[in-house]
Amino acid sequence: MDDALARRFENERPRLHALAYRMLGNAAEAEDVVQESWLRLGRSSGVDNLGGWLTTVVSRLCLDVLRARRETPVSSVPDAAGGTVPEDEILLAGEVGRALLVVLDRLAPPERVAFVLHDLFAVPFDAVGPILDRTPATAKKLASRARLRVRGEPAVPAAELAEHREVVTAFLSAARGGDMATLLTVLAPDVVRVTDPAMLPPGAAAVLRGADEVARGTKLFAGNARLAELALIDGDVGLVLAPAGRLVGVLKIEVRGGLLQAYEVVVSAERLAGMEIAALPREAV
Repeated sequence: MDDALARRFENERPRLHALAYRMLGNAAEAEDVVQESWLRLGRSSGVDNLGGWLTTVVSRLCLDVLRARRETPVSSVPDAAGGTVPEDEILLAGEVGRALLVVLDRLAPPERVAFVLHDLFAVPFDAVGPILDRTPATAKKLASRARLRVRGEPAVPAAELAEHREVVTAFLSAARGGDMATLLTVLAPDVVRVTDPAMLPPGAAAVLRGADEVARGTKLFAGNARLAELALIDGDVGLVLAPAGRLVGVLKIEVRGGLLQAYEVVVSAERLAGMEIAALPREAV
Protein backbone atom coordinates (compact mmCIF):
# COMPACT_ATOMS: atom_id res chain seq x y z
CA MET A 1 0.00 0.00 0.00
CA ASP A 2 1.45 3.37 -0.98
CA ASP A 3 2.11 6.19 1.46
CA ALA A 4 -0.49 8.48 -0.13
CA LEU A 5 -3.29 5.94 0.45
CA ALA A 6 -2.08 5.35 4.02
CA ARG A 7 -2.25 9.09 4.70
CA ARG A 8 -5.75 9.27 3.26
CA PHE A 9 -6.81 6.41 5.52
CA GLU A 10 -5.36 8.14 8.58
CA ASN A 11 -7.36 11.23 7.67
CA GLU A 12 -10.49 9.07 7.65
CA ARG A 13 -9.66 7.22 10.89
CA PRO A 14 -11.23 9.68 13.42
CA ARG A 15 -14.53 9.66 11.49
CA LEU A 16 -14.49 5.89 11.17
CA HIS A 17 -13.80 5.41 14.87
CA ALA A 18 -16.61 7.82 15.77
CA LEU A 19 -18.96 5.91 13.47
CA ALA A 20 -17.97 2.51 14.86
CA TYR A 21 -18.17 3.68 18.47
CA ARG A 22 -21.72 4.93 18.07
CA MET A 23 -22.69 1.65 16.46
CA LEU A 24 -20.95 -0.55 19.03
CA GLY A 25 -20.69 1.56 22.19
CA ASN A 26 -17.28 0.06 22.94
CA ALA A 27 -14.03 1.88 22.14
CA ALA A 28 -11.87 -1.25 21.89
CA GLU A 29 -14.31 -2.98 19.53
CA ALA A 30 -14.58 0.19 17.47
CA GLU A 31 -10.79 0.35 17.13
CA ASP A 32 -10.68 -3.33 16.10
CA VAL A 33 -13.26 -2.68 13.39
CA VAL A 34 -11.37 0.33 12.06
CA GLN A 35 -8.13 -1.66 12.01
CA GLU A 36 -9.86 -4.48 10.13
CA SER A 37 -11.06 -1.96 7.53
CA TRP A 38 -7.42 -0.91 7.08
CA LEU A 39 -6.38 -4.52 6.50
CA ARG A 40 -9.17 -5.02 3.98
CA LEU A 41 -8.17 -1.84 2.20
CA GLY A 42 -4.67 -3.30 1.83
CA ARG A 43 -6.14 -6.38 0.14
CA SER A 44 -8.44 -4.42 -2.19
CA SER A 45 -7.60 -4.06 -5.86
CA GLY A 46 -8.58 -0.43 -6.09
CA VAL A 47 -11.03 2.00 -4.47
CA ASP A 48 -12.52 4.95 -6.30
CA ASN A 49 -14.47 6.51 -3.42
CA LEU A 50 -12.34 5.86 -0.34
CA GLY A 51 -14.66 7.52 2.20
CA GLY A 52 -17.74 5.70 0.94
CA TRP A 53 -15.92 2.38 0.67
CA LEU A 54 -14.59 2.62 4.22
CA THR A 55 -17.99 3.66 5.58
CA THR A 56 -19.54 0.58 3.98
CA VAL A 57 -16.85 -1.79 5.28
CA VAL A 58 -16.91 -0.39 8.83
CA SER A 59 -20.72 -0.44 8.94
CA ARG A 60 -20.92 -4.05 7.77
CA LEU A 61 -18.27 -5.12 10.25
CA CYS A 62 -20.20 -3.38 13.04
CA LEU A 63 -23.40 -5.09 11.90
CA ASP A 64 -21.64 -8.45 12.20
CA VAL A 65 -20.47 -7.61 15.74
CA LEU A 66 -23.95 -6.50 16.80
CA ARG A 67 -25.54 -9.66 15.40
CA ALA A 68 -22.96 -11.81 17.19
CA ARG A 69 -23.84 -10.06 20.45
CA ARG A 70 -27.50 -10.95 19.99
CA GLU A 71 -26.54 -14.60 19.50
CA THR A 72 -24.22 -14.62 22.53
CA PRO A 73 -25.46 -12.02 25.07
CA VAL A 74 -22.92 -10.67 27.54
CA SER A 75 -23.31 -12.14 31.02
CA SER A 76 -22.40 -8.98 32.89
CA VAL A 77 -22.15 -5.24 32.51
CA PRO A 78 -19.53 -2.81 33.83
CA ASP A 79 -19.66 -2.18 37.57
CA ALA A 80 -20.71 1.40 38.22
CA ALA A 81 -19.16 1.42 41.67
CA GLY A 82 -16.21 -0.88 41.17
CA GLY A 83 -14.12 1.29 38.90
CA THR A 84 -13.64 -1.53 36.38
CA VAL A 85 -14.36 0.62 33.33
CA PRO A 86 -11.35 2.36 31.73
CA GLU A 87 -11.38 6.10 32.28
CA ASP A 88 -11.07 6.88 28.56
CA GLU A 89 -14.13 4.72 27.89
CA ILE A 90 -16.09 6.64 30.53
CA LEU A 91 -15.04 9.98 29.04
CA LEU A 92 -15.87 8.90 25.51
CA ALA A 93 -19.31 7.70 26.56
CA GLY A 94 -19.88 11.06 28.24
CA GLU A 95 -18.97 12.92 25.05
CA VAL A 96 -21.34 10.86 22.92
CA GLY A 97 -24.13 10.73 25.51
CA ARG A 98 -24.59 7.79 27.85
CA ALA A 99 -28.38 7.87 27.55
CA LEU A 100 -28.14 7.74 23.75
CA LEU A 101 -25.78 4.76 23.93
CA VAL A 102 -28.15 2.99 26.32
CA VAL A 103 -31.06 3.45 23.93
CA LEU A 104 -28.99 2.44 20.89
CA ASP A 105 -27.97 -0.73 22.72
CA ARG A 106 -31.65 -1.72 22.88
CA LEU A 107 -32.21 -1.45 19.13
CA ALA A 108 -32.08 -4.34 16.69
CA PRO A 109 -28.74 -4.30 14.80
CA PRO A 110 -30.17 -3.10 11.45
CA GLU A 111 -32.12 -0.34 13.21
CA ARG A 112 -29.03 0.83 15.05
CA VAL A 113 -26.87 0.87 11.93
CA ALA A 114 -29.52 2.65 9.86
CA PHE A 115 -30.11 5.29 12.54
CA VAL A 116 -26.42 5.96 13.21
CA LEU A 117 -25.55 6.20 9.51
CA HIS A 118 -28.45 8.44 8.52
CA ASP A 119 -29.34 10.48 11.60
CA LEU A 120 -25.89 10.89 13.13
CA PHE A 121 -23.63 10.82 10.04
CA ALA A 122 -26.01 12.07 7.30
CA VAL A 123 -25.48 9.06 5.02
CA PRO A 124 -28.34 9.04 2.47
CA PHE A 125 -30.71 6.07 2.46
CA ASP A 126 -29.63 5.25 -1.10
CA ALA A 127 -26.27 4.33 0.45
CA VAL A 128 -27.61 2.91 3.74
CA GLY A 129 -29.85 0.38 2.00
CA PRO A 130 -27.07 -1.55 0.22
CA ILE A 131 -24.96 -1.62 3.40
CA LEU A 132 -27.82 -3.46 5.13
CA ASP A 133 -28.74 -5.50 2.03
CA ARG A 134 -32.12 -3.75 2.12
CA THR A 135 -33.88 -1.31 -0.18
CA PRO A 136 -33.50 2.40 0.60
CA ALA A 137 -37.19 2.48 1.55
CA THR A 138 -36.71 -0.35 4.05
CA ALA A 139 -33.61 1.35 5.47
CA LYS A 140 -35.67 4.51 5.94
CA LYS A 141 -38.31 2.55 7.87
CA LEU A 142 -35.62 0.99 10.09
CA ALA A 143 -34.18 4.42 10.91
CA SER A 144 -37.65 5.81 11.56
CA ARG A 145 -38.46 3.04 14.05
CA ALA A 146 -35.14 3.62 15.76
CA ARG A 147 -35.75 7.36 15.90
CA LEU A 148 -39.08 6.89 17.67
CA ARG A 149 -37.42 4.72 20.34
CA VAL A 150 -34.50 7.13 20.76
CA ARG A 151 -36.81 10.11 21.24
CA GLY A 152 -39.36 8.29 23.37
CA GLU A 153 -42.81 9.51 24.30
CA PRO A 154 -43.17 11.82 27.34
CA ALA A 155 -45.94 10.78 29.71
CA VAL A 156 -46.34 14.31 31.12
CA PRO A 157 -47.16 17.67 29.49
CA ALA A 158 -44.25 19.69 28.06
CA ALA A 159 -44.32 22.36 30.79
CA GLU A 160 -44.29 19.70 33.51
CA LEU A 161 -41.47 17.84 31.78
CA ALA A 162 -39.44 21.05 31.65
CA GLU A 163 -39.95 21.63 35.39
CA HIS A 164 -38.95 18.05 36.17
CA ARG A 165 -35.86 18.39 33.98
CA GLU A 166 -34.81 21.54 35.84
CA VAL A 167 -35.17 19.89 39.25
CA VAL A 168 -33.37 16.68 38.23
CA THR A 169 -30.56 18.68 36.63
CA ALA A 170 -30.05 20.63 39.87
CA PHE A 171 -30.18 17.41 41.88
CA LEU A 172 -27.58 15.70 39.67
CA SER A 173 -25.24 18.69 39.78
CA ALA A 174 -25.44 18.84 43.59
CA ALA A 175 -25.01 15.05 43.88
CA ARG A 176 -21.88 15.12 41.72
CA GLY A 177 -20.35 17.83 43.87
CA GLY A 178 -21.50 16.39 47.19
CA ASP A 179 -23.16 19.77 47.78
CA MET A 180 -25.34 19.24 50.85
CA ALA A 181 -26.68 22.80 50.89
CA THR A 182 -27.97 22.63 47.33
CA LEU A 183 -29.35 19.13 47.82
CA LEU A 184 -31.44 20.39 50.72
CA THR A 185 -32.96 23.10 48.51
CA VAL A 186 -33.94 20.54 45.86
CA LEU A 187 -35.29 17.78 48.10
CA ALA A 188 -38.78 17.92 49.61
CA PRO A 189 -38.75 17.86 53.45
CA ASP A 190 -40.41 14.42 53.49
CA VAL A 191 -38.48 12.98 50.51
CA VAL A 192 -38.02 9.18 50.35
CA ARG A 193 -35.14 7.29 48.76
CA VAL A 194 -35.43 3.57 48.03
CA THR A 195 -32.27 1.76 46.91
CA ASP A 196 -31.75 -1.74 45.62
CA PRO A 197 -29.72 -3.51 48.35
CA ALA A 198 -27.22 -4.63 45.68
CA MET A 199 -26.03 -1.01 45.45
CA LEU A 200 -25.51 -0.62 49.20
CA PRO A 201 -22.74 -1.63 51.60
CA PRO A 202 -23.71 -4.34 54.13
CA GLY A 203 -26.01 -3.05 56.83
CA ALA A 204 -26.98 0.15 55.01
CA ALA A 205 -30.66 1.06 55.03
CA ALA A 206 -32.50 0.46 51.77
CA VAL A 207 -35.05 3.18 52.60
CA LEU A 208 -34.16 6.69 53.76
CA ARG A 209 -36.72 9.32 54.77
CA GLY A 210 -36.43 13.07 55.20
CA ALA A 211 -34.29 15.64 53.41
CA ASP A 212 -31.32 15.44 55.81
CA GLU A 213 -31.04 11.64 55.65
CA VAL A 214 -31.54 11.46 51.89
CA ALA A 215 -29.05 14.27 51.27
CA ARG A 216 -26.41 12.49 53.33
CA GLY A 217 -27.15 9.21 51.56
CA THR A 218 -26.95 10.90 48.17
CA LYS A 219 -23.64 12.54 49.03
CA LEU A 220 -22.08 9.10 49.56
CA PHE A 221 -22.77 8.29 45.92
CA ALA A 222 -21.01 11.34 44.46
CA GLY A 223 -18.64 9.04 42.55
CA ASN A 224 -21.47 7.18 40.86
CA ALA A 225 -23.26 10.45 40.10
CA ARG A 226 -20.55 11.41 37.62
CA LEU A 227 -21.59 8.36 35.59
CA ALA A 228 -25.26 9.42 35.56
CA GLU A 229 -27.08 11.27 32.83
CA LEU A 230 -30.59 12.60 32.36
CA ALA A 231 -32.92 10.39 30.35
CA LEU A 232 -36.59 9.76 29.80
CA ILE A 233 -37.53 6.85 32.09
CA ASP A 234 -41.02 5.47 31.52
CA GLY A 235 -42.02 8.82 30.07
CA ASP A 236 -40.63 11.14 32.77
CA VAL A 237 -37.25 12.63 33.60
CA GLY A 238 -34.90 10.36 35.51
CA LEU A 239 -31.26 9.32 35.47
CA VAL A 240 -29.42 6.44 33.87
CA LEU A 241 -26.25 5.03 35.42
CA ALA A 242 -24.19 3.95 32.42
CA PRO A 243 -20.42 4.12 32.98
CA ALA A 244 -19.48 3.31 29.39
CA GLY A 245 -22.87 3.58 27.78
CA ARG A 246 -23.82 0.19 29.24
CA LEU A 247 -26.82 0.39 31.54
CA VAL A 248 -26.20 -0.68 35.14
CA GLY A 249 -29.03 1.17 36.86
CA VAL A 250 -31.57 3.96 36.76
CA LEU A 251 -32.95 6.50 39.19
CA LYS A 252 -36.71 6.76 38.86
CA ILE A 253 -37.54 10.21 40.18
CA GLU A 254 -40.79 11.81 41.31
CA VAL A 255 -40.94 15.61 41.13
CA ARG A 256 -43.89 17.59 42.42
CA GLY A 257 -44.28 21.25 43.29
CA GLY A 258 -40.78 22.09 42.09
CA LEU A 259 -39.15 19.66 44.55
CA LEU A 260 -37.85 16.13 44.33
CA GLN A 261 -40.35 14.08 46.32
CA ALA A 262 -38.87 10.60 45.95
CA TYR A 263 -36.37 8.57 44.00
CA GLU A 264 -35.68 4.90 43.58
CA VAL A 265 -32.36 3.36 42.56
CA VAL A 266 -33.04 0.30 40.39
CA VAL A 267 -30.30 -2.13 39.32
CA SER A 268 -32.30 -5.34 38.87
CA ALA A 269 -31.70 -6.59 35.32
CA GLU A 270 -35.27 -7.84 35.12
CA ARG A 271 -36.75 -4.49 36.10
CA LEU A 272 -34.37 -2.55 33.87
CA ALA A 273 -35.36 -4.67 30.88
CA GLY A 274 -39.01 -3.74 31.41
CA MET A 275 -38.43 0.03 31.49
CA GLU A 276 -38.91 2.38 28.57
CA ILE A 277 -35.72 4.45 28.28
CA ALA A 278 -35.17 7.26 25.78
CA ALA A 279 -32.66 10.06 25.37
CA LEU A 280 -33.66 13.61 26.23
CA PRO A 281 -32.63 16.11 23.53
CA ARG A 282 -29.22 17.58 24.38
CA GLU A 283 -30.49 21.14 24.06
CA ALA A 284 -33.16 20.25 26.61
CA VAL A 285 -30.64 18.86 29.09
